[in-house]
Amino acid sequence: PVESCSSVVRALALQVRDLSSIPGRGRNLGKENKQPSSLKKRWKDTAETLIIGGGCVGVSLAYHLAKAGMKDVVLLEKSELTAGSTWHAAGLTTYFHPGINLKKIHDYSIKLYEKLEEETGQAVSFHQPGSIRIACTPTRVDEFHYQMTRANWNVTQQFIIGPEKVQELFPLINIDKVLAGLHNPGDGHIDPYSLTMALAAGARHYGAELYYPAPVTDLTPRSDGTWDVETSNGVIRANRIVNCAGFWACEVGKMIGLEHPLVPVHHQYIITSTIPEVKALKQEIPVIRDLDGSYYLRQERDGLLFGPYEHQEKMKIQESWVTDGVPPGFGKELFESDLDRIMDNVEAAMDLVPVLKEADIINVVSGPITYTPDILPMLGPHQGVRNYWVAIGFAYGIIHAGGVGKYLSDWIMDGEPAFDLIELDPNRYGKWTTTKYTIEKARESYGFNNIVGYPKEERFGGRPTERISGVYETLKSKSSMGFHAGWEQPHWFYKPGDKTGYRPSFRRTNWFEPVHRECKHVMEKVGVMDLTPFGKFTVKGKDSIKLLDHLFANVMPKAGHINISHMITARGQVYAEMTISHLSEGEFLLVTGSGSELHDLRYIEEKAISGGYEVDIQNITDEMAVLGVTGPFARKVLQKLTKADLSGSAFKFLQCKPVTLAGIHLNAMRISFTGELGWELYLRQQDTAALYNAIMEAGQEFGIDNFGAYAMNSLRLEKAFRVWGTEMNLDTNAFEAGLDYFIKLNKPAEFIGKQALRKIKEEGLQRKLVYLTLQTDDIDPEGNESIWHQGKVSARINKWLYSVRHFETSRRRGKRYIKCKDYYIIIYFAI
Repeated sequence: PVESCSSVVRALALQVRDLSSIPGRGRNLGKENKQPSSLKKRWKDTAETLIIGGGCVGVSLAYHLAKAGMKDVVLLEKSELTAGSTWHAAGLTTYFHPGINLKKIHDYSIKLYEKLEEETGQAVSFHQPGSIRIACTPTRVDEFHYQMTRANWNVTQQFIIGPEKVQELFPLINIDKVLAGLHNPGDGHIDPYSLTMALAAGARHYGAELYYPAPVTDLTPRSDGTWDVETSNGVIRANRIVNCAGFWACEVGKMIGLEHPLVPVHHQYIITSTIPEVKALKQEIPVIRDLDGSYYLRQERDGLLFGPYEHQEKMKIQESWVTDGVPPGFGKELFESDLDRIMDNVEAAMDLVPVLKEADIINVVSGPITYTPDILPMLGPHQGVRNYWVAIGFAYGIIHAGGVGKYLSDWIMDGEPAFDLIELDPNRYGKWTTTKYTIEKARESYGFNNIVGYPKEERFGGRPTERISGVYETLKSKSSMGFHAGWEQPHWFYKPGDKTGYRPSFRRTNWFEPVHRECKHVMEKVGVMDLTPFGKFTVKGKDSIKLLDHLFANVMPKAGHINISHMITARGQVYAEMTISHLSEGEFLLVTGSGSELHDLRYIEEKAISGGYEVDIQNITDEMAVLGVTGPFARKVLQKLTKADLSGSAFKFLQCKPVTLAGIHLNAMRISFTGELGWELYLRQQDTAALYNAIMEAGQEFGIDNFGAYAMNSLRLEKAFRVWGTEMNLDTNAFEAGLDYFIKLNKPAEFIGKQALRKIKEEGLQRKLVYLTLQTDDIDPEGNESIWHQGKVSARINKWLYSVRHFETSRRRGKRYIKCKDYYIIIYFAI
């Protein structure tokens, strides 16, 4: 049966497709004429927000902005609404996502789709039979339990069910190999065309203008931050533009000199004719996701729709579009199918759902979807270009569209996001994101679509990039490298007898003992760490202090000193944390985490320009290296390399000085994120290897050794040092995060968020970050686990790290936010 089906499939691939058999399109063909383009009216010549792209995401943004009260919302679509990837999408919807932030996007989308037909009068063909993810191995069952710890934070239903329950819900399944299912009631699928038309109807109702066909031919930024958008029907002046152009997004970006890291991937799915066993069912069957078979399967009328994600060696990227651009006339066309690529997936599906063996196939759809290197969309304002926003790279655009439209609308209307979504920040990519890297990484991401999602996951496609430090070659053979914003940085180091390499697990794995060893070494002797991936900016000029006093809640340090400072939003949330060094009069060095480099730089640049500050801001991340030397013997090691006095009285904590070490001129900062005695040494990249070798030689008598990021994070947590992105972000205000010491409400400068923080302090806190210790076995919390109390989720773990000082009793230390009225929760959970 498999062979005969294969031959049938191959024959069908050569047939001309009947587009009416694509899900929902037969029922909706011609409806577009009932929602005419605004081209029948006179075009607006100005727009508050101009959206480029009329797919589901772009139309959702127009709908939400207009509904929120924005008066001049204009959308331009080069072809017709849904052209591109929306019209041929399989339309899957799910509450599930491994990240808790994107669960909020999914949750909002589904709730919007449930009521959209009633609001707009446009049918959306929304089916909610639920979904089941299938586990056929013990590792997959572990993964389900791991994901269950993150469930219910957003009050959505999710259950682990046994094989018999799986078969009860999906009677067509062969459960011989099934161990468990992860069941999400309320999941399902929606017709993408009808959904987009409903959003378009709503957008028009609330006052948005949707023009099509209306290709954008050029974009010209103006000195006041506005844009001239050239179209086939004249120029529109826009206060901001939002690129929602799908696989055309790169062409739009090139108009202003940007290379967006996107690739078009061929994604195929198969539609069967009526299957008697499906037709005989009394109710619609849940969507099935066979993770090891790497495909989804759902009911389509009285047949089935089957969509695979083939292995990275078999999947296809339309590389000519990346190098040469999208063909000018491509809009609602499809690619030629290639069923040979997916035969492994087909055979897996026939094994799990045997009725597929006898099914007739009536259509094969192969269309373009856009992938970013890490599979996540790019969402928000783009660094380096004023008032240019993006909502692009949607591999799962249908489930994201509703929530993304709301999220971006709130951000634009309110001036800041409603919650943190830094994982979607377009500025997570930079100049290091080359075309070669983008293609290799997107290929890996597509092929790994259904791979087991382990904690501390590392993927190696496209690595290393050009972002390697001067000691990379020395350290790479001794360590397990992690990837941070393009950089390679040691996570932990090997010793003889250690199990080397990346060995993922849901339990303690090969890094556990070495990290414990590194922590003890730093506490008892001295260690050196490559900190080069830090984001590093210089700010200088006559208004430098004024700008930084406006941006940061702390008082700026005096020349030769350092402090920890935070940028606060107008609502009082924590936008960023930075180490600020006052190098000389009017010249500052700002240091941030590698993952927030361009996220922070964009914000600083934006406020400098909008405030009219006369400053020079330079990103020196790639030019400047950093080595950290820390531990009880750190001073003795470094003193051997310099004539400068490094004594505690001469070089105090939180001081910075130019120093010559081993003949190398650098800036030395008396600070260490481990909480131990230490210095951070800032120097030219080309001097890194020489300095590292000199430090290691000088430190031999003191037992110096390398340590990595895992050990540093464990040590910093023991000292209650918070880090942006886990213990604090846009979801937390400064006082919830315990940053009181760094917030100077009495400083003369009116910093952003000052009034909001005063109000928060007056009204009192609703929740607070607390430190707890936890007795564990070999399965440790990873972060974002839900904490249950009296039958409901009352808090979640923000971060855990191993406490070396409690090693003998095997205790974990974690940080959690709990409601202030529930302080007894600390004792109640007996952690």
